[in-house]
Amino acid sequence: MARRRAGGLLRGVTLLVLLSVSVGAEFRGFRRFHEPQEVARRSVSEEQWFTQRLDHFNGADRRVWKQRYFVNKAFYKPSGPVFLMIGGEGPANPAWMRDGAWLTYAQKLGALCLMLEHRFYGESHPTADLSTDNLRYLSSRQALADLAHFRSVTAERLGLADRKWVAFGGSYPGSLAAWFRLKYPHLVHAAVATSAPVRAAVNFPEYLEVVWRSLASEDADCPVLVKKASWTLAERLKDPKTYDSITKDFNLCSKLQVQTEMDSAYFLETLAGNFMDVVQYNEDNRGFEGATGTNITIKVLCDVMADTSLGDPYARYAAVARLMMDTFSIKCLNASYEGYRRDMADASWSGPAAGGGRQWVYQTCTEFGFYQSTDSPNQPFTGFPLVYHVTQCADFYNVSGEQLAEAVAQTNELYGAYDIRSTRIVLPNGSVDPWHALGVTSDISPDLPAVFIQGTAHCANMYPARSEDLPQLALARDHIFLLLQRWLKQ
Repeated sequence: MARRRAGGLLRGVTLLVLLSVSVGAEFRGFRRFHEPQEVARRSVSEEQWFTQRLDHFNGADRRVWKQRYFVNKAFYKPSGPVFLMIGGEGPANPAWMRDGAWLTYAQKLGALCLMLEHRFYGESHPTADLSTDNLRYLSSRQALADLAHFRSVTAERLGLADRKWVAFGGSYPGSLAAWFRLKYPHLVHAAVATSAPVRAAVNFPEYLEVVWRSLASEDADCPVLVKKASWTLAERLKDPKTYDSITKDFNLCSKLQVQTEMDSAYFLETLAGNFMDVVQYNEDNRGFEGATGTNITIKVLCDVMADTSLGDPYARYAAVARLMMDTFSIKCLNASYEGYRRDMADASWSGPAAGGGRQWVYQTCTEFGFYQSTDSPNQPFTGFPLVYHVTQCADFYNVSGEQLAEAVAQTNELYGAYDIRSTRIVLPNGSVDPWHALGVTSDISPDLPAVFIQGTAHCANMYPARSEDLPQLALARDHIFLLLQRWLKQ
């Protein structure tokens, strides 16, 4: 999970990681533990609903709403722990109640497994619509309070008050898992915070720096060719005489129109998103949850960029775009910032950005930033600087740059950024994943260990195991299990 915001051919496709894990897990070295029984796959409950408070921080506000959750009791033993998977920036996927590393752990440890969907995502609708006025109830603080209230009421109702609870999450939900343990230590005994960006940052150019390094790890020339192509396209966008050919090259839905710098930036970010998304999820095992395009890897993209028969680097860049469109059955590419702005301004639950886009960008504007800008020279793209991202906050929610900066500072003040003061939180990250640049990659203390997995991408340790997993990935899952086993004895 973490959703890469805004652009990309996958805009509107949910890129969440739910293990709040927005995922799953695979264990080659853990074979005897990680094969969930068929009864577990058959006994996953239908969706259930919890009566949740709208505003946890206003005692005079008595409004409530229904929050969706799921239960898997297949492995539960009366003395076992309770595992709570935290939902992220998209619909909670019931596939996680049938498979994933956390179920491997649950089977061995006799855990009851719960998954709580995040407010304002999926079917968990606290308000009548997604107006900016209503989105003020969408924040990590409210989400953590949701978890606390759900945990307290459920523990009382099911007689689980004396059981040890463990929070799981990946990407943004990974951050929530760490912060749940940090802020509510009396309610949650331990946390697995995978690929968690624990430091908020308005500008996050390091994301694209990692993209460069990850592409270069496959082929040193690959990011160089991508940079040549991106800069060539940026130069052509300055000349309206090239618009007809660009429209044809990238199979745009209508003739390219570049009237403002936002138009140019949106188009350039959309195409860069092809590489950003593939790097972020490179060679993971998302296929088990029905994800499309898992066969498109860094190697595939770099092979296209190295194919001189396709023409110059610009032509190969266009070939990558067409490959991604074919993969995701996209007939044509919408390159209009104004169209994107209209989609994001639609506040209805049936709107084109209601699947999570409008909500998540709001959270970036009011809490996190995380803007993957081209402001660093050590990355392969050009044309979408920080101002492009900040302008969207004003366009969509009337949030100024000053308000954004203050909100990000407040988030770090609230949670401590890298300076986490807690215990029994494990923080796995993958070296290929650009989000590790805002995560913890070395141990903070013996009770706050990091697991940095070379060669793996976003939330890789959460997915179901498979034979082609890297040995270090299998070892990482093993290590996480041993930590949980030890912590649950404390």
